[in-house]
Order: sequence, then C-alpha cells, then structure tokens
Amino acid sequence: MSYFAHETAVIDEGCQIGEGTKIWHFSHIMPNCTIGAGCNIGQNVVVSPEVVLGKNVKVQNNVSIYTGVICEDDVFLGPSMVFTNVINPRSAVNRKSEYAKTVVKQGASIGANATIVCGHNIGKFAFIGAGAVVTKHVPDYALVVGNPARQIGWMSEQGFRLEFDVNGEAVCPGNGDKYKLTEGQVKKI
Repeated sequence: MSYFAHETAVIDEGCQIGEGTKIWHFSHIMPNCTIGAGCNIGQNVVVSPEVVLGKNVKVQNNVSIYTGVICEDDVFLGPSMVFTNVINPRSAVNRKSEYAKTVVKQGASIGANATIVCGHNIGKFAFIGAGAVVTKHVPDYALVVGNPARQIGWMSEQGFRLEFDVNGEAVCPGNGDKYKLTEGQVKKI
C-alpha cells in the first residue's frame, strides 16, 4: 500500500488512491473514488461514490464531498465545508439520476463552513471565503464572500489579494508574479 489510512478509516472497494496520500480518523472513502497522489484527507470526511480528487488536494476535517464533485490538483477544502449534489432534495423522492456536476479547478481554496450549491464550478485559483454560499459559477482568481456569495476582488496563485492599477495590471505581494485584468477576466502574465 503506497498510501496511509488510519485504522478507523473505511475505504470501500474500487477506489484508486495515489502514492503518499493520507486518510485520517473516521473518514469514509466510498466505492469507485479516485484520489490522486499526495492528498490529505482529514478526520470525519465523507468522499461519496465516484468522486475524483486530483493530486495534492487538502481536505480538512468534517468535509462532505458528494457524488458529482471533481476537484483538480492543489485544491484546498476548508473545515466543515459542504458540497451539495441535488438542487431540490426530498427524503421521499429518489433523485440520484439528477446529481449535478461541480468542478473545482486547479489551486482553488474553499474556506471553512462554505457551501457550494451543485452545478456551479469554481475557477482556477479562486478563493471562497469562510461561510460563503456559492450559488453561481466563480471565475478564475475571483475572491467571493457572503450569502449568497458575491465577488469582492481577485486573488493571486499565492493567496494574496490583487490590487489592479489603471492599466489593469497587478503584482502579487507574495512572489512578484504579474496579472492582467481584461474584460472581467484575470490572467497571469
């Protein structure tokens, strides 16, 4: 076994788990999940059937990742954040055929206690503030907060807020990388 699983973790059949991944106390990895190399799955995490996590995904304690979710490489999922997978759940109505897909793109961070309503993608290196409720797509590098979540700025790949000048250019205070804002989209230059 090229990964670590705590003795209280449950890993169902059909899962592919990458080298160096760690799965901690009381977590349940359900059937047919794909978890990349170097991931860290905190305690009391549920990864539902067929979820896909890329490399180096960090999942903090008490997170539920439901069927239909794909997290690309280097995603951070904060403590107790939640994904949904059905828009209109009812206990007495089976809607498994209606699961909506949610993609969290490379490098995105989702803060503690945030909720991502299904069918809304999170852009590359986007930053979702703690407690935010995401009800629409989030652009690459966007900083969103609140309920419902609204965009209040832009973030660098290093996790620093970007301040754009009159030419639509910004420099990351963390490492000096340069970014360009054009027509509501940010790109690293």
